[in-house]
Amino acid sequence: MIRLPEQLDAAWQAGARTLYCEFENPKRYRDAVARFRELQAGSPFETSSIWVAPPRIFKPGEEWILQQVRSCDADGYLVRNHEHLAFFRDDRKRGDFSLNVANPWTAQYLLSRYELERVTASYDLNIFQLEALLRAAPGTWFDITIHQHMPMFHMEHCVFCAFLSQGKDYHDCGRPCEKHRVALRDRVGAELPLRADAGCRNTVFNNRAQTGAEYVQRMLELGARSFRVEFVNEPADEVRSTLTRYRQLLAGEISGTDLWRELKAINQLGVTRGQMETAPRQIHRKA
Repeated sequence: MIRLPEQLDAAWQAGARTLYCEFENPKRYRDAVARFRELQAGSPFETSSIWVAPPRIFKPGEEWILQQVRSCDADGYLVRNHEHLAFFRDDRKRGDFSLNVANPWTAQYLLSRYELERVTASYDLNIFQLEALLRAAPGTWFDITIHQHMPMFHMEHCVFCAFLSQGKDYHDCGRPCEKHRVALRDRVGAELPLRADAGCRNTVFNNRAQTGAEYVQRMLELGARSFRVEFVNEPADEVRSTLTRYRQLLAGEISGTDLWRELKAINQLGVTRGQMETAPRQIHRKA
């Protein structure tokens, strides 16, 4: 998943052939799809596709945003809530993590009822729960996110408008979110990336990426076949290097532990194991 237009070419150069886009302005999806088609034309024998994501939050009256998203003519759409399932009912679509698929029954219902091609496994699952999900349902049902800056929370308040504009909303703010990159500094000095969407809601991301690299081989053994690497504000060279190393991991050329250690070394902010590090819950029974 890319969140900056300049990350598209870098991802392609690193070998990624399925791209998800989440841009602040849906109007920019047309340019991304056009550029992707140019890259496809140069590799006619490769299977590739580009998917775009509408804003995670939908409010009544915002159908125009969804119409903008659809107008880019992407290969499919990454749907995130019930309204998206209805609006894109006749299009190719896959489900994002916000559908909170944490068990095989939810996955089967969404795949059959709404004809999703795949769903993203819930980010609430630790590695033991994710393994249980893969044992209970076909691994081909799921996208497994193995590298990401975890989205921490969404808010209606627009920091960009409040601090980088004299306006009150998108009518007169000048869209500073399209010109500036902003982070919120917390009490310990960590700078948390901030992104806006077309509805002016803001998402705050964890400043440190998290990885499930050490568990990829086990997930492959359980049938998982689709793994997602997500970026926020990473420059093109970091996108290329990170994707290259994950491709080597999937090919068995490096180990997950080696990759985790390497990412901590090459990324100034480092990475964590995130929810994958969670220990299994102990069940104590009375004698």
